Amino acid sequence: MDQYLYVAIVSALALLAYYFTLLMAGIARGRFKIAPPAHTGPEEYERYVRAHQNTLEHLVLFLPGLWLFAFTVSPLWAAAIGIIWPPMRVLYALGYHKAAEKRLIPLYISMPPIYIFVLGSLIGGLLKLLGGE
Repeated sequence: MDQYLYVAIVSALALLAYYFTLLMAGIARGRFKIAPPAHTGPEEYERYVRAHQNTLEHLVLFLPGLWLFAFTVSPLWAAAIGIIWPPMRVLYALGYHKAAEKRLIPLYISMPPIYIFVLGSLIGGLLKLLGGE
């Protein structure tokens, strides 16, 4: 079986986690009657928007990092490390929806895969380059 299929599945799960935050922010917009294009309103509404926006900010690092790591180090390790991110981002959003401080543990758990991917890709790429692969 193609090892990159696991990376594709983790990528799809990450996009679904992002879409969850998008959907929840949209529902909150209707619930709090916030007319577009405004992104301000009651604090509870703004937590939904921040959960969505922050997930997008992390997704921009997570997805390319996942694929770069898969290419330069290992697709199986990329998928194994990356599988942490999607459920943690959903838990992050659910916690943030309740109170800002309830987002912290899932946030801290979801961040190391990004660091591992970016630094691992750089190191793996340099090693391949220096090793003549």
